[in-house]
Amino acid sequence: MAERPLVFITGASSGIGRALAGRYHRAGWRLALVARRDFEMKTWAEAHGISADSYAIYGADVAQPQSIIAAAQACMAHQGLPEVVIANAGISVGMDTAERGDLDVMAQVFATNNLGLAATFHPFVAAMAARGSGRLVGMGSVAGIRGLPGHGAYCASKAAVISYCESLRGELRASGVCVVTICPGYVDTPLTRQNRYSMPFLLTPEAFADRAFQAIEAGASYRVIPWQMGVAAKLLRLLPNAWFDRLLQGRPRKHRQGQGRTS
Repeated sequence: MAERPLVFITGASSGIGRALAGRYHRAGWRLALVARRDFEMKTWAEAHGISADSYAIYGADVAQPQSIIAAAQACMAHQGLPEVVIANAGISVGMDTAERGDLDVMAQVFATNNLGLAATFHPFVAAMAARGSGRLVGMGSVAGIRGLPGHGAYCASKAAVISYCESLRGELRASGVCVVTICPGYVDTPLTRQNRYSMPFLLTPEAFADRAFQAIEAGASYRVIPWQMGVAAKLLRLLPNAWFDRLLQGRPRKHRQGQGRTS
């Protein structure tokens, strides 16, 4: 009997990452779970009756490239080369460019959301290309499509995720390795619960994970979930700048560091 496929998921201790782990487990996949809070992942796996031979946990901080690279190498040595790698770990913090400390916040966001994503993919690229198959999944955001006031670091980082994954997709096209960009709209997670503005088409993590699983299995190059947010984002993209700026004038801003939960 062929060994069950393996998925490698970063940011697996809560929110979207945990929901994705649950969805892949229900589909019969083995799990490689990565996060800073490894105890929470173990507690979750045991609570859901996931057998010890069906998962492994790797504690790592994606903002430290060598940390996530070491976790990926340990995964390949212990569980084998994954069929799917999901770079899901990310942080969302508001910023004010007039505040010196927020420049450090921006560097932290980029280190996690951008360098961390590339470092997550890095150990697997050559091995997947040599095998001739695999899926690298980057977690973007609808927030990467247009910049939102007070959310410059996060919006810029997610715009960079979208462009980076598009570049990588072109580079790997002939190798058999598929690059999938998933852009969530609003999902009910610790990252969004303290938002001070309305969140249309809000999804549960489980509903999002089910749709993301289907998109990844289909090998979609780019998918906004839910689709309604994709339509809304495209319409916003078409708005002249003056109209867009007027529409968002006075909109409550994202919590800055220390004002709300960030991960």
